[in-house]
Amino acid sequence: MNPYQNFVGQIAGAMRDGKSFPLGGFPIPAKPSLPPQAPKVLIFAPHPDDEVIIGGLPLRLLRELQMNVLNVAVTQGSNKARQQERLKELKACCDYVGFGLIQTTENGLEGVNLKTRSQSPADWTRSVDRVAQILSDEKPRVIFFPHDRDWNSSHIGTHHLVMDALGKLGPAFECLAVETEFWGAMDTPNLMVESSEQDVVDLVTALSFHVGEVKRNPYHLRTPGWMIDNVRRGGELVGGQGGAAPDFLFGTLYRLRRWKTGKLEPVYAGGKFLGTDDSLRDLFS
Repeated sequence: MNPYQNFVGQIAGAMRDGKSFPLGGFPIPAKPSLPPQAPKVLIFAPHPDDEVIIGGLPLRLLRELQMNVLNVAVTQGSNKARQQERLKELKACCDYVGFGLIQTTENGLEGVNLKTRSQSPADWTRSVDRVAQILSDEKPRVIFFPHDRDWNSSHIGTHHLVMDALGKLGPAFECLAVETEFWGAMDTPNLMVESSEQDVVDLVTALSFHVGEVKRNPYHLRTPGWMIDNVRRGGELVGGQGGAAPDFLFGTLYRLRRWKTGKLEPVYAGGKFLGTDDSLRDLFS
């Protein structure tokens, strides 16, 4: 008897079964009660769906520290015919998982990429000004945005959009800055955050509300596998080469720094693991 036959077979069977599961339409759970002046967390999502793909830490900040997590819909996708439908799906996703939602414009920003930044400076400046306005108005304690090598042109563009907007706010503006990854893995993450099984269930369910996208590519079903593989990578990228991986099942990798006096600064030396039993308060309060 080879136990791995059953192990792999169960994974394959679960993936096959998942293709028949409903997309969206689940009852909206009760939202956590937040204090009136709850600290704000802004997720600058290049596309609708990125907010929950990288949402392991934001969801824990909402549930464990009662922070007000707001998704900033940087774009609503490049397919103009789908932009309003994607907004509808995004609203349903955010309602399900408990995130607020901020639109950048009626249909989202256009041309969020390095080509626009270099060749259409007036268009780029208008987008930077809009993001800077959101940052100034919301005064977040924590922001999330893609790292600068996240492969997809809009993800890379969103990184530079947020960095350029931060640069316009002056030396008094300060926040924790958390870079994320999805399409392109970071070489130097410094934080691995574990998600509970229930948190992963909720993130995958929320992701299923992006019906048009997951019909095209059922990445909601692959998200748990991606989070499992993050633990493999993070064990050494965050913990040090040759180190033992923590006993996490699901994890997400981030790079945490602080925006202060007009630049990004380290928060700590080396890397950190945050398990489900570890408090987030020391880093994020």
